[in-house]
Amino acid sequence: MSDFVQSLRLWFAPRRIRDEGETPDYRFSLANERTFLAWIRTALALVGGGFAVDQFLPDLRWGVRVGLALALLAAGVLCALRAVNHWVRCERAMRRGEDLPVSRFPALLSLAVAGVALAMVVLVVFGWAGR
Repeated sequence: MSDFVQSLRLWFAPRRIRDEGETPDYRFSLANERTFLAWIRTALALVGGGFAVDQFLPDLRWGVRVGLALALLAAGVLCALRAVNHWVRCERAMRRGEDLPVSRFPALLSLAVAGVALAMVVLVVFGWAGR
C-alpha cells in the first residue's frame, strides 16, 4: 500500500498510528497537535477572507472579486487538508525515530497569499474597476 494511502487511512483512524514505532515524548505529540491547530486557524482565516472579499467588495468587478475570493477559499481548503496530512506524517516520523517531513506547502501558501495581497494593494492604490 502506498505511503499516501496509508497516511490517508490514518486521518480517519488515528489510533492505528500507535501500531507504528514507539511512543514519543508526549510534549512532542502535543507540539505537533498545536501546529495542526495553527494550520486549521490559518485555513479558517483564509476561508473567512475569501467570503469577506466576495461579500464586502460588491463594487469590485465580478471576475476580479470572484477570482480573489476563490484563490483565498482554495488556499483555505488546501491548508485544512495539509494540516491533517502534516500531523499524521509528523506523528509517524516521531514514532519511527525518523526526521520530520519537509514540505514546499508553506512556501506555496505564502506565495498564494502574497499574490492575493498584492492584487488587493493594486486595487486599493489604483481604484476598483467596478466604480
